[in-house]
Amino acid sequence: MRDVRRFRRPSSVTICFSLCSLIMLLCSCSSANSSPGSATPVTTPSPLATSISTPLSSPEPANPGPEDWPTYHHDMLRGGYVPSMIDPNQLTQTWQTNVDGAVYAEPLVVQGHILVVTENDSLYSLDEHSGAIQWHVNVGIPVQLSTLPCGNIDPLGITSTPVYDPQTGLLFAVAEIRGPSHILVGIDLQTGQVRIRRTIDLPGMDPRTHQQRSALALYKNHVYVAFGGLAGDCGNYRGTIIAAQTDGQGPLLSYRVPTPREGAIWAPSGPAIDANGNVFVAVGNGEVTQGNWDHSDSILRLSADLALQDGFAPAQWPHDNETDADLGSTGPLPLPNNLMFSAGKAGIGYLLHADNLGGVGGQLNQLLVCPGARSMGGAALLGLQIYVPCNNGVQLVNVGPGTKMSLGWKNKQLLLPPVIGGHTLYSLDPSGTLYAVDASTGQLRAQITLGPVAHFATPTLSANHIFVGTMNSVFSVNAA
Repeated sequence: MRDVRRFRRPSSVTICFSLCSLIMLLCSCSSANSSPGSATPVTTPSPLATSISTPLSSPEPANPGPEDWPTYHHDMLRGGYVPSMIDPNQLTQTWQTNVDGAVYAEPLVVQGHILVVTENDSLYSLDEHSGAIQWHVNVGIPVQLSTLPCGNIDPLGITSTPVYDPQTGLLFAVAEIRGPSHILVGIDLQTGQVRIRRTIDLPGMDPRTHQQRSALALYKNHVYVAFGGLAGDCGNYRGTIIAAQTDGQGPLLSYRVPTPREGAIWAPSGPAIDANGNVFVAVGNGEVTQGNWDHSDSILRLSADLALQDGFAPAQWPHDNETDADLGSTGPLPLPNNLMFSAGKAGIGYLLHADNLGGVGGQLNQLLVCPGARSMGGAALLGLQIYVPCNNGVQLVNVGPGTKMSLGWKNKQLLLPPVIGGHTLYSLDPSGTLYAVDASTGQLRAQITLGPVAHFATPTLSANHIFVGTMNSVFSVNAA
C-alpha cells in the first residue's frame, strides 16, 4: 500500500527574509561562554509557520568525528555501540550543568559540543570538558499539560532526541510550542543561531493529540519526524512520519498509518535507516481488533520518500491491539546478515528478514525475551548480541547460528535503554544510578548515582566519558 502525500507551504509565509524573520533571528541567539549551572538570558521568538532565518553558508559545517555521537544511539542503525572506550573500574562525576527543564532526549556529541534539549523548548551547547554553556536558545513557550486532553509530561516542549546534519552544520529538533503546534528548527552548531524554523504539522493533523517523542532521523537531504499520541491515547490521532528537506524549503513528504485511529510511531529510538535509505518504523496498537490488518502493531519498511514497501505484524495482532501489547514501544534494530530484530509490549522478540519482512506472521523466529514484562525504548547491539531493554531488566539475546535466538544473562538493576562502549554496557535506573557492567557476563564493574531521570533515559558515550541528562541537569561522568 502506498500513502505518500505532498504538501505546499502556505503562500503567506514564503517571504523568508521578512522583518518578522529578522526579529526572530535576533531574539533566538544567546551569548557564549556562560558558566556551568547558569542559563544564558534569551528571548522567546514568536512562532512562525515556515521560514528560513539566514542563508546556510557559514561557518563551515562540522563533520562528526570518531568520538562524536550525532544521533540517538550513535547512528541511523540505532545500535548504540562504540568500540573505542576503556572498560572501567570506577565512574567519577567530572561536571554538572543545570538547565531550564527536564531532559527526556539523549544528549548528543559533535566536535566538542554536548548538545542538550529540554521540555522548556530550549537547546543548549555545553563544553565537553567543563560543562560551560557555549550557547542556549529558546524557540518557544512549551505547552502546559492542563491545556491538553491527556498526557504525562508537563510542560511539553522538546521530547525527542535531535539529529545533527554534517552537510548543513545544523542541529535539527522538533519543539511543541504554545498554540499548540510542532515546529522543526535547524540550529547552527557553532553559533546557536536559528537558521530554519517551520511548522511540521500536516493539514488536518490535530497538534493537541499528536506527540513527537520518537528520535529524529536523517538520510541525505531529509530529516525524518515521527508522531504518535499522548499518554492515554486521547483524541483523533494517527501514527505519521514526515520528511522535511534540510534546507528548510520544499513540500513535506509523509506516510500515515492506514488505521482509523492510533497506530502511533512513538518509540524513543526513532526510525532506523539503512545505507540504501530504507526507513524502518515500529507502529503501535490501533483500534481495529478483527478483519483485515490495518498496518498497526507492526514493523514497516518505507522508501526514502516514504512510500510503503513492506511490513510485518504478529499473527495475533488483533489481540495485541485489544490488550495494548503492540510492537510500537521499541524501535526496530537492523542486524548483520540482512536481519532485523523487534520486540514490544508483549515481551516477544521477532527475527525478520529486512528485505522481506514477511507480512502477518512472517517472522523467521520468535522468542519470549521479557517474560512478564515489556520491552520499551531502544536496544543496543554488539555483533549478533542484542541487549534488550525490558522494564524488569536488560536481557541479552544471542542470534545465531542462522536464525536461532537464545537468551543470555539478565541484569534486573538495568531498567532503561542501554548503550555499549568497548566491552562495557551502560544503563540507568529511574533514580539516576548509572551502571557499568561487563557486556559478556552482566557483572557489575562500577556505578554512580546522579539524580532522577525521565522515562526511557539513555546515556551518551564519547572519549571515555558518559553524558546523562536528568530532570534538571546534565552530568559528565569519567570512566577509568
